[in-house]
Amino acid sequence: MDMSECVLSAGRAVLDMVEREWQPLSPAELEQRLDQAVEEILEADLVTKLKTQPPPPPPPPLQPPPSPAAPAAPIYVQLLQEQVLNTTTSSPAESRKQLETVDTAAAVQHITDLLQSSKSKARMAGRARLSLSHTVLLSLTLLSERVSYRCVSRRFRLEKGNIHRIFFSFCERVNMLEEKLIRWPDGRDAVDALFPFSSLLQEEEEQSIPRVLGVLGFTRIPIRLPIGKHDVESAVPEVKRMKKEAHPDSWLNLELVCDCKGRFLHCRISKGSDVEKGSAVRNKLKQHPELMPPGSCLVARAGYPLTAHILTPYTGSHGPREELFNKTLEAHFHILDQAVANLRARFKRLRYLDIGNYNRARAVALTACVLHNVFLDMGEVVRGEVKKEEVMNQEEEEEEEGDEEEEGVRRRDDIADFLFKNMDSENT
Repeated sequence: MDMSECVLSAGRAVLDMVEREWQPLSPAELEQRLDQAVEEILEADLVTKLKTQPPPPPPPPLQPPPSPAAPAAPIYVQLLQEQVLNTTTSSPAESRKQLETVDTAAAVQHITDLLQSSKSKARMAGRARLSLSHTVLLSLTLLSERVSYRCVSRRFRLEKGNIHRIFFSFCERVNMLEEKLIRWPDGRDAVDALFPFSSLLQEEEEQSIPRVLGVLGFTRIPIRLPIGKHDVESAVPEVKRMKKEAHPDSWLNLELVCDCKGRFLHCRISKGSDVEKGSAVRNKLKQHPELMPPGSCLVARAGYPLTAHILTPYTGSHGPREELFNKTLEAHFHILDQAVANLRARFKRLRYLDIGNYNRARAVALTACVLHNVFLDMGEVVRGEVKKEEVMNQEEEEEEEGDEEEEGVRRRDDIADFLFKNMDSENT
């Protein structure tokens, strides 16, 4: 290791130490805290006045009328909405920007309500305390945009050290909602989530083969190497950093199961050195087989274990029967690829987490996955572009077939036989 690498490693060590400690209370921050106290008092007065005022007239169709029983929204949310409703649109670009403002206000309010109703009553960290709604807005800004803490510090007029602590405190609170928002469907919900194994079959023919509950797969989130581990490829493009020769600690493995709508049913985050694929899901289904409705399965790419509940493609040389089965599964894999692309498109910070601490990087990635489901529940979908390079990298790493259980092999062969015979009979 040469002198420049030693200096770089030492600088990162000092940076991480500073991030873990409180920054001193500067005169500027003291003034900011006084300003914040005044703002909170003014906001409380405005909310009180809003509650005492008679109900407003019905708004234009852009904003549905509020329910009489619903509590008053935060004043900044109402101001955002009024600003959009009272502005004359002069171009499609301005119209889209105004609609995004309303959507952001609604998302901030919804996430704030979720955190307020959660069991966790932990106090948000940071010297200059923000209201919960402002904390949500600040954190969504950091997740959705590739901006620095310094830029957000200027935007919200807070010290950089407080931005850091407020953001990770928010992530910890959202992580506590994982079991509530990323959950395996059960009962009637599980049956309703099933979708056809093949779109080429008639409705009566579908009953002969299992239906699909979800798609199992993974993606990688690049992160900064921990202290003392030289990141020799930090300046190269993201896709190239995902190759096998990169240091395994330079990314997070994000294993997911999603349904046909792209909603995450399972999320497991591990270090890049963890090479166990699908073991958590396989063990979970073995211990609780009731999680899978009768006549259902999961599908996954090659490299995952082939079991009675998880079906994977054929590998190696194969004939037309196996080729048809693999093509049928390939259509399902695109569902997960699109869900991951949507996740990255909404939360652009996941393109590269400049965080050298694994636990904190994991907390940010899990926060994005939880909020992904929150936005889907709200009907807000940001459609991302599926990158062919990432799909090809996954396929290259999954050339070898994973563990195969006898029952899984038999079930896959039965389905492949049925699909091939059905297609053959239609052609004749």
